[in-house]
Amino acid sequence: MLLIGCSKSDTYDENTLPYYSEASFTPNWFNSHSEVPAGFHKIPAFTLMDQEGQTITEATFEGKLYVANFFFTSCPGICPMTMGNMARLQEAFEYDKDVVLLSHSVTPEKDSVDALLAFAEKTKALSSKWYLATGTRDHIYDLGKNFYFAEEDLGLEEQVDLRGQAFLHTESFFLIDHNRHIRGVYNGMNTASVTQLIADIKHLKNEAESNQKA
Repeated sequence: MLLIGCSKSDTYDENTLPYYSEASFTPNWFNSHSEVPAGFHKIPAFTLMDQEGQTITEATFEGKLYVANFFFTSCPGICPMTMGNMARLQEAFEYDKDVVLLSHSVTPEKDSVDALLAFAEKTKALSSKWYLATGTRDHIYDLGKNFYFAEEDLGLEEQVDLRGQAFLHTESFFLIDHNRHIRGVYNGMNTASVTQLIADIKHLKNEAESNQKA
């Protein structure tokens, strides 16, 4: 489900997507990036490793729109559906260099680079288009819980692994703009929601172009 919350003021452009800053996903409306307050919530600096064994950071995504989600390679439940819909996004924007995908493993102790590469081959994830990321558990969970608010979104299913350790398991997709602001949250298992996400990515691309001309 796309979380859009309360209605807009008449002073805002109907083509503007909201900005999100906390776990309730209450929308904040600004007509342009220049109106966003300094210090407004954004995804922070990060350091991860992708399926090619390459280090990726926030700089990898500089100037790009990206869709983020959380998964693990051995997931038998929601992940086949959500990752199938990530593949749908990859197909929709395969030739658009400004749009990329970032899937964070929530079991990084199991999802080695080799495991991610095998999963990438299985799902036909394209290098430099769809990044399957691993890293330290603390770093990934800090990003997921405190910056994407994945622990508190409506798609969360907290599960426990064989060692009794709880882990994130969310069906949500997060749309991140060129400035690392969260601009949309979607149900990654829902076809209509993913269709809306595709439309919203196109809106953000138009928004970015308009801001550059302003």
